Amino acid sequence: MSEEINMHSLILMHYSIALTNGTLIESSFDDEPVEINMGNGEVTEGMELALFGLKEGEKQTLTLTAEQGFGVRNEENIHDMPLSDFPEELPPEVGISYSFESPDDGEIPGTVLSIKDGMAEIDFNHPLAGQQIVFTVDILGVNNAQAEIK
Repeated sequence: MSEEINMHSLILMHYSIALTNGTLIESSFDDEPVEINMGNGEVTEGMELALFGLKEGEKQTLTLTAEQGFGVRNEENIHDMPLSDFPEELPPEVGISYSFESPDDGEIPGTVLSIKDGMAEIDFNHPLAGQQIVFTVDILGVNNAQAEIK
């Protein structure tokens, strides 16, 4: 009997993420499969719930709401930054995403929305925030014993 995915499973799978209009955002189907540790924040909670209970060999396609996918847009995540904060060799350009240092010494992506009066308006929302997404998975393997050892 095949093991069901639980919130501690180690999963080998192919996946794709697309917009509801069919635009493909990313996919592993033409590449190597990916390994996901459930409960480690490697995918969104909504994606984990979509995987929960599936077994090896099963496929599923679900449309996830913005809340289940990458969250809703938050206007408080848009900030102005002085152009002097950007390195000379990497001046900001509208529409380009940059990696910024977060307060906890990690990195956070931000996209330049506009440049005016010596300031760059940066959107720190996830690029897919506010979007419904179509999440497709093909489960290649489920290992619950491995997950319990960790």
